[in-house]
Amino acid sequence: MNRIFKTALAAVASVGVFSSTAQALQYNNGRFAFKLNGYGTAGLLEPEFDTPEFIGDWRVRGQMNYAVYSGQTLGLVYAIDAAAIDEDKFFREAFTFWEHRELGRIELGFTDSIARKLGVGLPDVGGLRVNDKPLFYKKISPNGPVISDTILTTGRSALRMNLATVPTNGVQYGLSLAGITDDYKYAIDAGLKIRQPNGKIKTAFSFGASFMDSPDNYRTDSYTPLVNADWRAQISGGMNLQYNSWIWGLSARLIYDEKPVGPVSDGLAVGTGVSYDLLKYSISLTYIFSDTGVWNRDVKDYMDHTVIASFRYKYSEYLDGWTSIGLTTDTPFLAVGMRLTF
Repeated sequence: MNRIFKTALAAVASVGVFSSTAQALQYNNGRFAFKLNGYGTAGLLEPEFDTPEFIGDWRVRGQMNYAVYSGQTLGLVYAIDAAAIDEDKFFREAFTFWEHRELGRIELGFTDSIARKLGVGLPDVGGLRVNDKPLFYKKISPNGPVISDTILTTGRSALRMNLATVPTNGVQYGLSLAGITDDYKYAIDAGLKIRQPNGKIKTAFSFGASFMDSPDNYRTDSYTPLVNADWRAQISGGMNLQYNSWIWGLSARLIYDEKPVGPVSDGLAVGTGVSYDLLKYSISLTYIFSDTGVWNRDVKDYMDHTVIASFRYKYSEYLDGWTSIGLTTDTPFLAVGMRLTF
């Protein structure tokens, strides 16, 4: 318990300097609006409950809007985060958009596909980024390739156009087309989301599909080999069900590469999770299973199991603390930290 207390105290101290200077920024002047938001997380992770190692995560996002006509908006978005820097990229999002209140939205630039934007992830109250390139694998190297993200993705490194409808009776859908990149010839993604936000039981369902032509030394998952194949196809699905303060989630992603060359990096990832909120307290339990190489009988596939239990306490509107205890296939770990949102 003394080691855990010292770990938590160090995490709090590491955030203290940063949190004192963070401020939200928003500006509105007639037709023009600007907003800057983001978060910063600092903490410690102990693989095998041994030597604590520092973990950090952050994201900053800026958006400018200009109201052209009533109900029509032009805008610019730029965002950068720790995950992008880890991959030697200097943006997460950089795109322009046109939005019509009755028709929908068009995006052009570097951003996630519509299949990912309409996807439904797993409930998680910790700070380990379970739904997007998990932080614990930065400190715990798996023994094989791991598809850790259950939401469909085709990356953000290609010029992309997203088309999305306005939600109508809880239904929203869209289409993406990406190209002009050395990673592949082109990619087409489609997404669908169905929400029922009213009533005692609230639900959200999502479905995504993608086709990528001729991936060439391409990788969207940080823990899988580079992809070289004739083509790649993906499908994904997700569900969130909320009853009072309980949320249960289920999501899955399947990846298939046609005639892959070199190490195999396709397969499947399936996850489920549950969370509960009570006043300023939140808890969650998450499980993710990854099986890489499942479609190829010429190689032995690699399976990874991850279980994470997390607890979060919300100190204020902008600051909260969290702790997680987890187990990958081979390594147990403990993590604690604090998160500032602005």
